[in-house]
This record gives sequence, structure tokens and C-alpha cells, in this order.
Amino acid sequence: MTPTTPVQHSEIELQVYYPVSDGRIVLHCDSDWDADIEADEIRDQGQCSTFRLRFDTPFRYLKPVWVRDNSRHWARGENYLVLAHGERTRRIYPYFLRDDGCTVCDIERMTSAESSAHYAFRVFTPPGYHENTLKRYPVLYLQDGQNVFFPSESFSGADWRIPETLSLLNDINLIDKVIAVGIYPNDREQDYTQPGYEAYGRFLAGQLKPRIDSVFRTLSDARNTAIMGSSLGGVASLFVAWQWPKLFGKVACLSSTFGWRDDLHTRIAADQPRDIRIYLDSGWPQDNYEVTRDMQALLLSRGYSFGQDLQYFVFPGSAHNEKAWALRSHIPCQFLFADR
Repeated sequence: MTPTTPVQHSEIELQVYYPVSDGRIVLHCDSDWDADIEADEIRDQGQCSTFRLRFDTPFRYLKPVWVRDNSRHWARGENYLVLAHGERTRRIYPYFLRDDGCTVCDIERMTSAESSAHYAFRVFTPPGYHENTLKRYPVLYLQDGQNVFFPSESFSGADWRIPETLSLLNDINLIDKVIAVGIYPNDREQDYTQPGYEAYGRFLAGQLKPRIDSVFRTLSDARNTAIMGSSLGGVASLFVAWQWPKLFGKVACLSSTFGWRDDLHTRIAADQPRDIRIYLDSGWPQDNYEVTRDMQALLLSRGYSFGQDLQYFVFPGSAHNEKAWALRSHIPCQFLFADR
């Protein structure tokens, strides 16, 4: 085994936000899981417990504990990872009680003010959403909502497993928690192609996003709002982000049917580049491999840079179906929501 390299007295300020009604928040650490680490400072009317931690190892695992009366509640979920060479200040929003609230909510419906079309959608809220009311969340909008959450709804019998993927990435400290909105199309070929995607996009930008931001505790700026889809849904997602970059600042397009009843190539070639982050991928052979290669080449020619505002992958042997997209959805989710 390679010996652990000591780190010279790294210091991290950990800010634990929780609406404490009584008691106090302490920390426990992997150097001694039985010892209470008391807060150095209490801020924001008791809602922020600040800990200044010094250690000489590359990483530490931590867990907040809520102490009240004679009870101790350990934070739910996996331990928090703190890196010696990571951020100097870290905010976390734990929850301590069993989350009995809705996580994947019931289907809701809205009517387009423009076309009178009726759109159904579901909203996934992360574990702890209902308890720790101090936290606000980035949002991921997904096309083909019928394939996102439940295998029983998907026409193929397999879903994208989005709640499981987002929760896992948060558990292993790769991304923050995310709200996910799955939108059900009325007619995929109408909603996800030209000219239908123009009215559909106006519904997302002008009605659905404002509704989600008003009902849920979201981070509503473009930097914290992403849109994702596969096949025709990937085309519609790129159209929406390109058309409304001040609302949707990130987009992921999996196995997208670029060039079939859309004008994206013409738009991207002629317009000023948008300030958005773009993820593209496909399987091979087929699976829209060639048109995706062409789209990434176009974006590169317009000034986008790999690893910065553009990412592109090919998955040899990967099929054009929900099972394949579920297996690799963790990759675009990391690109969209992990710290750079």
C-alpha cells in the first residue's frame, strides 16, 4: 500500500445549517467517532453552527449530530467527505429525522397558455427536503418524464433511475442534492422537433419553470438550472437551452437525433455562442453517433472548450434505450452539477 502523505495543518471552516429549535449541533469525525466536536461559533440566529477544523491528513469523514435533552440524532445518509486540498469553506445542510414526505411527487398537470396543450409532470425532491427548510436546490428538467422515475411507466419496462442516481452521487460527495422535474410529452415528434419545440420551449420557460421556482425551494438562476433528454428529447433540450440561456444554463443531450426536423445546426452556426455548458454523448454503432460527432465539431468551431463548457463521450456497444441511458446518466449529472 502507498503510505498516506501528511498534509501540513490544513484548515477547513465547516458551516452546518439547520433550523435548530432546541439543543445544539456537534460534529463527530473519523479520527474519533465517540468524541463531540463543539462549534466554534453560532451564527444566523442559531441556524448556522460553524466549526474550524485542522487536520494533517488528505481527507476526513464527518457527521453532524443533533443533541437535545437526552437524545442524540445522527445525520441521515452517508458521511460528509472533507478534502485537505478542497474548498476552504464548506456549507452542509443535514437532516436528522426519518423523511416521510413525498420524494417522487404525484403527477401534476398544467395547460399551455399558448396552445392549450396539457402537460403532465412529476417532481423529485431529495431526502431531507421537508425537514431542513434552510436549503435551496439546483433543478434538473428532464424530457420523457414517463421514462425517468418508474419502470412501470416506461414503455420499455426500464427507467432512467434518476432519483437513485442523484442520491448516490450526493452520498459519495460528488454533487449537491438536486430537485428533478420529469415532463411528459403529449406527442414526442411534435413537442421535440421544429416547429413544435418552439411552443413547447415557451411553455417550459414561461410557465413550468416559474411554477417550480414558486412552489419549491430552488436555486432559480441559470447556473443552477439544467435540462436533459435523450434521442428527440436531447434535441429539444439543446433547443431550449440555446433559446433561453439566461434560464437554462446547462444541458445534456444523450443519443440525440440532431438534424431530423430541427434547425439547431443553422442556429448554432449563425448565432452568438451562448453562455451555457453542454454535454453530448452517443453509443456506437448507430445510436446517432455521426450526427453527435458533427454537433460537437460545430460547437468546438464556435469556441466551446472540452472540459470547460463542453463535454463529449462515445460509448461503444451502447444501445438506444432507457437501460443504456440509465447506466451512464451519472456522467452527465456529474458534468452538470459537480463543482468544476
